Amino acid sequence: MSKPLNSTGAEDTARSYPPRPEAVYFYGTCLVDMFVPEAGMDAITLLEREGIRVIFPDNQTCCGQPAFTSGFPDEARQVVESQLDLFPGDYPIVVPSGSCGGMIRWHWEKVCANDPALKARAAAIGARTYEFAEFLLHVVGFNRKDEGEPTTVTLHTSCSARREMGTHLVGRELLARLGNVTLAHHDHESECCGFGGSFSLKHPDISTAMVSDKVASLKATGAREVVTADCGCLLNITKRAAKEDLEARRVKASLPGDHLATFLLRRTGGQTAGSN
Repeated sequence: MSKPLNSTGAEDTARSYPPRPEAVYFYGTCLVDMFVPEAGMDAITLLEREGIRVIFPDNQTCCGQPAFTSGFPDEARQVVESQLDLFPGDYPIVVPSGSCGGMIRWHWEKVCANDPALKARAAAIGARTYEFAEFLLHVVGFNRKDEGEPTTVTLHTSCSARREMGTHLVGRELLARLGNVTLAHHDHESECCGFGGSFSLKHPDISTAMVSDKVASLKATGAREVVTADCGCLLNITKRAAKEDLEARRVKASLPGDHLATFLLRRTGGQTAGSN
């Protein structure tokens, strides 16, 4: 089984995994909340189906990554500080996004570095924060029967999630446990899709070129769809593919995609939120 990575992308030999808990906190992320809520609901369904109670803190907001990566540490600290009281119980915190999970695990304590008390609290929260696929694999031991028809998919792992949370490793292992799913690797897997949060807004031409390369690489595999555990990347990739379809007057989507939670739930006999 793959081992987790640290913030530099090296093997995180210090991380150990707890036994399956009675409950978890679910940190939904702003992108899931605003644009792909079905992915969050499907992730919660997967956890609840495994007998885990899911707690959703109502006052959660953004993880602070946009401010942090744009050079606004004070604003990022305010975002972090406002959420440190959301997880009072000693339960794991599960995040359906590797980039947001990496922000909480590795960087919350950095933005609170000037206040020892806040830093300690942020570090304690980071230590029990898990990216969704990582938690499903290493803590839950997810291994349900694949009830879907044979299919080929390709996997996208966002650049920060790949480096900081090892999402390419856990994603591959979860898909490998689905007996009727073949994973097609693409030659741009380690490259950014061009989303990068505010990067795509500040540099739209560069972002468009990057995502166009990514879409071409994904399509070249011949896979029926793309699967990823990061909704920002999912939106960027599938919407770019949809625009290309529109320009080419294609009626059928040439590159549909799903969040990994939705894909796993659908393949293992669960009812996805989007099908309700």
